[in-house]
Amino acid sequence: MSTGTFIARRLIKERSQGTAFSRPINVIAIIGIALGLAVMILAVAILTGFKQQIRDKVAGFGAHIQVVNFDANISYETVPVSASQPFIDKLKDHPGIKNIQVFATKAGIIKTDDNIQGVVLKGIGSDYDWSFFESNMLEGETVTVSDTARTDNVIISKKVADMLGLKLGDDFSMFFVQDPPRMRKFTIQGIYETSLEEFDKTYLFCDIDHIRSLNGWEEEQVSGFEVFINDFDELDAMTDVVRDAIGYKVSGEEEQLKVTNIRGRYPQIFDWLGFQDTNVIIILILMILVAGFNMISGLLILILEKTNMIGVLKAMGSGNKLIRNIFLYQAAWLTAKGLLWGNVIGLGLALLQMKTGIISLDPSSYYLKSVPVNLDPLHIILLNAGTMIAIILMLLIPSQLIARITPVKAIRYN
Repeated sequence: MSTGTFIARRLIKERSQGTAFSRPINVIAIIGIALGLAVMILAVAILTGFKQQIRDKVAGFGAHIQVVNFDANISYETVPVSASQPFIDKLKDHPGIKNIQVFATKAGIIKTDDNIQGVVLKGIGSDYDWSFFESNMLEGETVTVSDTARTDNVIISKKVADMLGLKLGDDFSMFFVQDPPRMRKFTIQGIYETSLEEFDKTYLFCDIDHIRSLNGWEEEQVSGFEVFINDFDELDAMTDVVRDAIGYKVSGEEEQLKVTNIRGRYPQIFDWLGFQDTNVIIILILMILVAGFNMISGLLILILEKTNMIGVLKAMGSGNKLIRNIFLYQAAWLTAKGLLWGNVIGLGLALLQMKTGIISLDPSSYYLKSVPVNLDPLHIILLNAGTMIAIILMLLIPSQLIARITPVKAIRYN
């Protein structure tokens, strides 16, 4: 053990026994660091949880990547493409691709005895991944689609059901404005709620054969393909993979396909989520500065308290570096103690919110019913390491005060 470390440990022990007048100041510094780290942990956990849940919900309605006819526009009346595409076999076994499924959409109007509501009927096939909606079902169950027989069952959102006064098991009529106008009767097999109100009040899900029949399409025609990926952070890279698999077709007889990802289809939502990153960065900087200044104050008190000791050590031949390290070791120990309590507070509150959802949100404004939390061990490690390093670097400047203390004045200091 070095001399500096030995002296620092003795001083820490003396302070822990309550024999130093700087103890209250150090306690305040520890509390400041603990609260700062707790706020940073909660800020990062809430932001990442919020972004993760919102993008998962948006992807649940429209997948991460869509492949549609190049002539398709932003309306729900789509130009069909063939469901038999050579790129499907190329992508199904590609690392990072979770699922590929067909879909079709058509706008219509639901009419009951007392109400009327415009919605979008989304047709899905037997390859559809229901995992997102199964986790958001309030009543009933998802629709089982068969390749041999068409079903009239649909799932509908709680938002639309409440607006139209419908409940599980009810039949309703849906009208489609086309030439000639058409009508279909459906039965509600399930009611879901995702809290994404703009999406909830828009989509109903049915057998894709209904869309084919209404549009006069052939059995193999669909609006397009939805591609789900395993890692959202790889969205841009996987979009390029899908484009490469489709290739560039120059023949006029070949179907021209267009690839878009979820970020491009809903830029307003993802731009809004991007703004949240700025808020968290500001919070992290402010919390680190507050914790750093608290420790600077604590270090200055430590130096002033032990001025006589500094003078004696210098008179005995100790250099400024050795003495500075003594106080930096003490500051590092206080910082570590603050970080420990900060982790206890931050992780404790985060786990409490995860288990109970005690802090609620307005779904119409935030798309969620309660504050989401995502605890990533890597984030926790980086926050602790970053805070420790930043504070120690900030302490290097005030620790230079030791070099200006002369032995004669320090020993006479009272």
